[in-house]
Amino acid sequence: MPGFLPVRRGADGGAGVEDATVRYLMYGLLPSWFLPGLADWWLHRRSRIEDSPATRESLIHSLMMAEVGAPIGLTLLCKVNPLLLTVQLGAAAAHEATAVWDVRTAHHSDREIKPVEQHVHSFLESLPFSALASLVCLHPEQVRSLLRGGRGDRDAWRLVLRKPPLPRKYLAGITVAFGVCVALPYAEELLRCVRADRRRAAARGDGRADDGGPTDGPARGAEA
Repeated sequence: MPGFLPVRRGADGGAGVEDATVRYLMYGLLPSWFLPGLADWWLHRRSRIEDSPATRESLIHSLMMAEVGAPIGLTLLCKVNPLLLTVQLGAAAAHEATAVWDVRTAHHSDREIKPVEQHVHSFLESLPFSALASLVCLHPEQVRSLLRGGRGDRDAWRLVLRKPPLPRKYLAGITVAFGVCVALPYAEELLRCVRADRRRAAARGDGRADDGGPTDGPARGAEA
């Protein structure tokens, strides 16, 4: 855990509130994002998202994952400073706006959105704000620097790698969990929706052919 966030110790040398918050972020909040993400994918699959023209909805899901995943990746690799806080704030706002777009798109589709899926969405929406609130509390000096526009801090508006970096085993575990629980399932969903939309488009094309459009040419040729 060393190096993830600066940890201040209590007067007795024991771990303080900051250390507990670091543990919560690393081993509680971050892993808890993967499970509802996987559950949301499974609910989409169970409700057969591909049966409606859902490629756009699936693309919105991928966008939302990127809006959360990119700031997480930067926070794992870089020091918290005004630039990183600005990225996180912007990503959280964009994620919330995209979530509204997602709900509106799903509402106008043919797919039934059951209460359990709505609750999963609520959990996914709250996680970015929970993480950001914890990070802000751990870095009040960087918040003050952000409010000052970064004046006096030469590293305020550039990404600076953590020193020391996070343990490689932890980074590898998070990367594998992201791939298994987020990247691969939502890539599969998008591919499934694209294929279903193409099949529907092909079926509509066959239907137009049955109306006699393409067959008129050969028939007229035979009459000639």
